[in-house]
Amino acid sequence: MSFQAFDRSNIESRAPQTSFIPTTLPRPHPLRRRAILAAHPEVASLIGQDPVTAAITLATVIGQTLIAAGLGSLGLEYWWVALLAAFCIGAFANHAMFVVIHDATHNCIFKANALNKWAAILADLPNTFPSAMGFRCYHMKHHSHLGDYDFDADLPSRWEARLFGNSALGKAAWMFLFPVLQLTRLGRLKGTVPMWSRWTLINGVCVFLYDLAIFLCFGPNALLYLFASFWFSVGGLHPLAARWIQEHFTQDPAQETFDYYGPLNLIALNIGYHNEHHDFPDVPWSRLPQLKQMAPEFYAGLKTHKSWGGLLLKFILEPQFTLYTRVDRSAGRKSG
Repeated sequence: MSFQAFDRSNIESRAPQTSFIPTTLPRPHPLRRRAILAAHPEVASLIGQDPVTAAITLATVIGQTLIAAGLGSLGLEYWWVALLAAFCIGAFANHAMFVVIHDATHNCIFKANALNKWAAILADLPNTFPSAMGFRCYHMKHHSHLGDYDFDADLPSRWEARLFGNSALGKAAWMFLFPVLQLTRLGRLKGTVPMWSRWTLINGVCVFLYDLAIFLCFGPNALLYLFASFWFSVGGLHPLAARWIQEHFTQDPAQETFDYYGPLNLIALNIGYHNEHHDFPDVPWSRLPQLKQMAPEFYAGLKTHKSWGGLLLKFILEPQFTLYTRVDRSAGRKSG
């Protein structure tokens, strides 16, 4: 079931794309949420918190610490083992921790706001770089202003799209550098909560103390493993990085958000259920499959991606897939 339509003539006439896909239509997710609740009021029972996420977080952080300790004992001459382990194991663990940070941002772990912040900081420890509170500052605008260039940090900056272009090499470089490029977008955003606060400081102190402890207790190879795990979890040409393409990049402008229902959701904490999440951001990750099952007619007709790895190759190799392949509703807001 679809709740929006686009003017395709603008898309089809642009080759190659030199701007984002403009629309004056409202975000589809609030419309679908209201329709689902009207048709299936029992869906409201899924809204709430899942404190089991905190236990998963603690176990994952301990596991990453133990792996880092083991690799640290090998010495820095085995740096390549650390990188290989990060690509094959650590990236999946750190990616799951980003999903925990995401759920904590929506207060889907505990009822108390402060406890969700502490859960996010715990999940942030293996990332070696403090990101939880920064993410919390701008992510809610992604939901309330989806696809609005002035408010949505998920939308690439125009200079990114111009610099990296539509060549395979350029897009591969963009995917590799994604962890850094995301940070550069924050300066263009309007109306976000100030990033620097007491919680930002606490986040930074906790992560850097953890980094220092890892370095002093286990050596540089341990810290390299954790940093590489962070890098591959969101970029670095890892299949997991295709999640950023899957969510809102679109070659079919009739659909703005896409799902991935593949097996990696098991270890990626259902982050592939992205339409469901945007429709109900107050439903914890563990209940998103139930949401789809309760309201199947609202999701059955939507296009999905079957493979993150396949999508990564498609994005890099197909010229028509560019950084401009995103909906931008800022023009409609300004004209209105």
